[in-house]
Amino acid sequence: MAQGSLIAISSLVDHSHALKSAVSEARMKDLYFAYGSNMNLSQISSRCSRPVAISTACLKDHRLIFCGHSDVWDGGIETVEPAPGEDVWGVLFSLSNMNWERLDLWQDARMDGGGLYFHIPMVVADMQGHEYYVRLYKKDVQKEPTNPSREYLDFIVQGAIENGLPGPYIDALKARTTKPALYPVPMRGSTDLGWAAGVSCLDCAN
Repeated sequence: MAQGSLIAISSLVDHSHALKSAVSEARMKDLYFAYGSNMNLSQISSRCSRPVAISTACLKDHRLIFCGHSDVWDGGIETVEPAPGEDVWGVLFSLSNMNWERLDLWQDARMDGGGLYFHIPMVVADMQGHEYYVRLYKKDVQKEPTNPSREYLDFIVQGAIENGLPGPYIDALKARTTKPALYPVPMRGSTDLGWAAGVSCLDCAN
């Protein structure tokens, strides 16, 4: 991605020191740990109104896996599972209640548990060892592991690079087995619930 494009996209996500320092224990419940495609700044900023980027962080004793099938990206989609000794790196965002509601629609996370993902509370740590109570999305039903499309993995890697995740972790992401998408992706349609509902936060007020 060209540097100019990265700057333009990054301006949609608030990285200011003042807002980082304003996040207190009272707001920890609002922190979202993005470890997959929502790390990509163009995606998170289109789904959430001015998400506040707090820090990169690590979810210990878990690993990133891909399973099921996304028609949008023609391949497996991400989730995490327990794995002693392994780490999943991602990005902490502070989200408003409205942003959570919108992101739930995009992730198909439902109160009745019948959606594709559900919320799960976790503790993650930043590079300085500071711990945060967060929520993340995890797949409700994990089928057999499947490979993501190369295009989807590249989109996730782009987000990892944009947010400064550790180099070795990015290299490990790039090395994952993929498959080429058999049609132009991302494909927008009825299987992408947020898109089908017309949900976008690019023009939302905070």
